[in-house]
Amino acid sequence: MIKVLINGINGKMGKEVARLIPENKSMHLLGGLDCKMVRSSAYQVFTDTKSIFEKPDIIIDFSVPDATISILPYCIQNNIALVIATTGFSEDEQSKINDASKQIPIFQSANMAYEVTLISNIISELSKKLPEAEIEIVETHHNQKKDSPSGTALMLANSINSANDNIYSYNFSRMQKTEKRNPKEIGFSSIRGGSSVGEHSILFFSPNETLEIKHIAHSRSIFAEGSIKAAEFLATKKNLHEAGLYTMQDLV
Repeated sequence: MIKVLINGINGKMGKEVARLIPENKSMHLLGGLDCKMVRSSAYQVFTDTKSIFEKPDIIIDFSVPDATISILPYCIQNNIALVIATTGFSEDEQSKINDASKQIPIFQSANMAYEVTLISNIISELSKKLPEAEIEIVETHHNQKKDSPSGTALMLANSINSANDNIYSYNFSRMQKTEKRNPKEIGFSSIRGGSSVGEHSILFFSPNETLEIKHIAHSRSIFAEGSIKAAEFLATKKNLHEAGLYTMQDLV
């Protein structure tokens, strides 16, 4: 039985993971960490790691960057594997995650949806077959999302860039710019409003046609399900004492 703790359990995604874990016969939900002390009859909520009464095997993290970084020492000291689904990390914060992965297994993905990973693979291959195309990424999320562009949009752009020897620069805003578009840039557009779970469009503009690849998330459950699959994957790495930084590509 894999003992799981959720970091950010009172958030929308944390609640969704907590709802699904009891349906998995190989997992047991110990409870969760959250700065908001909202009690639940279904699970225990802790406001700090000192109050956790039973050590988890794995922590699934759907929180904010500060909260993710704050649990790294606890995970390292107690040999706890970590699934990171939080986005918006600074370079310094990502460096801390990379360093921690040398001591414990960490699974990190900006998007836990299986099909988004497939799209990432598809567009990296497409970009090599359409070297003259101009690439734009448009993403839409609910009005509560804090980071922009989304971590998924950056992940998709990085997959294209990696497949093309990092020849592309990123353009996050064209406001007050008067020069023409750089043909070797990837442009980003972010839309925030309503309750949209998440939409991502990757557009390849050629002189006489446009190719669009689009993913629409209709429910948060796809991300929760992906994080649970990632936790199961990490459990095998933990049992084998295989520290490292793993991604959805490893799971796929």
